[in-house]
Amino acid sequence: MKITKATIRWVDIPLRHPFTTSFTTMAAKQCLILSLTTDTGLTGYGECSAFAQPFYNEEFRDGAAALLQKQLLPRLMAQPIRHPDDIYPLFAGFRRNNMAKAAINCALWDIYAQERQQPLATALGGDKQQVETGVSIGIQASPQALVTAVAGYLADGYRRIKMKIKPGKDYAYLKAVRDQFPTAMLMADANSAYRIEDLPQLQRLDDLNLIMIEQPLEPGDLIHHAQLQAALKTPVCLDESITSVEDTQKMIQLGSGRIINIKVARVGGLTIAKQIQQIAQDAGIACWCGGMLDSGIARAANVAIATLSGYTLPNDIAASERYYDADIIKPTISLIGTNVPVSKQIGLGYAVDQANLQRFTVATANINATECATVVE
Repeated sequence: MKITKATIRWVDIPLRHPFTTSFTTMAAKQCLILSLTTDTGLTGYGECSAFAQPFYNEEFRDGAAALLQKQLLPRLMAQPIRHPDDIYPLFAGFRRNNMAKAAINCALWDIYAQERQQPLATALGGDKQQVETGVSIGIQASPQALVTAVAGYLADGYRRIKMKIKPGKDYAYLKAVRDQFPTAMLMADANSAYRIEDLPQLQRLDDLNLIMIEQPLEPGDLIHHAQLQAALKTPVCLDESITSVEDTQKMIQLGSGRIINIKVARVGGLTIAKQIQQIAQDAGIACWCGGMLDSGIARAANVAIATLSGYTLPNDIAASERYYDADIIKPTISLIGTNVPVSKQIGLGYAVDQANLQRFTVATANINATECATVVE
């Protein structure tokens, strides 16, 4: 394939309810939607999940857009692409910036699947007809408010419940939920809100029979995560700490956790996500697919990657209506019981809702291969 045109859209999709983590509260999903068009007329879509501010990792939306416009996309358009994997040697000189690279890789996988007349899941090597999903709940105002939220999602059919925590809003909140739902599949997500000095506080959570504590310490701190895991009965799940195949290998060698939340955006695309789950599977590390309050485009890619055999735990792939009154794909992603059915449609598996995409677009940039010039509207 040869990419002849790229379009970057700054998109703000309103959330149904504000979403609060240990570091911020969001009222809208702010991201970039990238479309790539080939010389044969095929178009693929990917999401750059960098938030407006760099509080999840070092990337932020406007910075990622500048990198895509001025560096990555002109280089991509300079030569034919045989396979989506080809971007990694092509961009080897560009450090990190995985979310920008992921947008390109995912769009190329969409095109690659279309060229082969396959659903994306099949092109990736997946074999599941449905993927199990859980739900993620932001920090609530009180333990009782959290209990009420959990009750609603369990009634909706979600089997695994993830609850955001931070110091001061952790044990009492989780215990209230556990007391109310003694057999529910519960987990906590700290988004790096703790330090190793908080070990006694985290050890208290062992009493609550959680399936995991996700990313309790700072992202780069694999050594202290290993120390923490050795002191906990509850499995530690790493999220922000795993950005590459190399991070995965270090985690396994150090014993920094027993589970990996693989986010396609965080690791740099579907290709790397596939490699990480294989390494983890070989080492006996459980995996699941995480999300970034994804638009339907990224959510569809997550459904496809979660069909790989190494994804053994319920994923953060909720129904579109969990977050949005209106999404940018059609049909929207929905649940059947506790599962999302895997689309059999060619490529991404869902049509892009062009009307909604335009409705939520706040700025656009076009990159033309013949001139490698950017026109901002």
